[in-house]
Amino acid sequence: MHASSLRLSNKPSRGSLACVGMGMTLGSHLTPLARDHIEQADVVFAALSDHIVEMWLQRMNQDVRSLQPYYAEGKSRLKTYKEWVDLMMAEVRAGKRVCAVFYGHPGIFAWSTHKAIEVARAEGFQAHMEPGISAEDCLYADLGIDPGRFSCQHFEASQLLFYEHRINPAGYVVLWQTSVVGDWSLMRLETGPAYRQLLVDRLSQDYPLDHEVIIYYGATLPIEQAKIRRLTLRDLSDTTLAPQETVVLAPAAPLRPNLPMRERLAELDKAIGFA
Repeated sequence: MHASSLRLSNKPSRGSLACVGMGMTLGSHLTPLARDHIEQADVVFAALSDHIVEMWLQRMNQDVRSLQPYYAEGKSRLKTYKEWVDLMMAEVRAGKRVCAVFYGHPGIFAWSTHKAIEVARAEGFQAHMEPGISAEDCLYADLGIDPGRFSCQHFEASQLLFYEHRINPAGYVVLWQTSVVGDWSLMRLETGPAYRQLLVDRLSQDYPLDHEVIIYYGATLPIEQAKIRRLTLRDLSDTTLAPQETVVLAPAAPLRPNLPMRERLAELDKAIGFA
């Protein structure tokens, strides 16, 4: 086979996939690159729960297909996400430019985007992820948190129960998807107070029960403001949480100097003539 024929056979087909984030606040966070992907796509899949947002997307592209109908009560969310991947890839394989639009950042708490891009690239298609302003970004701004000051750990709340993670109470801790903490099945839309009590029990290993907990809900419409609730750790189990709400714990202990490492750093500085 001639080299030119080999290059031609390896050339990706026209089908392509772009997974883009629309940010958190409608119309305010969409980047020019994300907008371009939406406008130029042959098919747009929308993983958005708000019909108003879908109507807004239809102003940029006439073929917007909602992924929300694939959710069902008693159905594993992982099964739904696999169906999303199949839907996207069917159109990519048909030679279409496909754009998938997700809230916030398309790579954060979005299994299907990573999987679809992995599959598309493995099959020789062009696949791209375009970042967006995430709930984490909004949280930093609305709560006035600088993660570089004390450090900041992020946990999916259930993982904090399923695995032996180590919490650093001298930094901020952010817990995602706390409303379904402890759910192995990926089928429930919420778990109850008993499950949240297990989370409180785990957190109480590192925090006093009267430590302040912040419940954060970012704005999704330009006319909205972020919603911020404050309570104590002991009250978390009896507090109802919306799926979009995030739990934040501020530092509960001072930063402890690492004196041996500081001495080694000072010796190193002296050795290179910096001190």
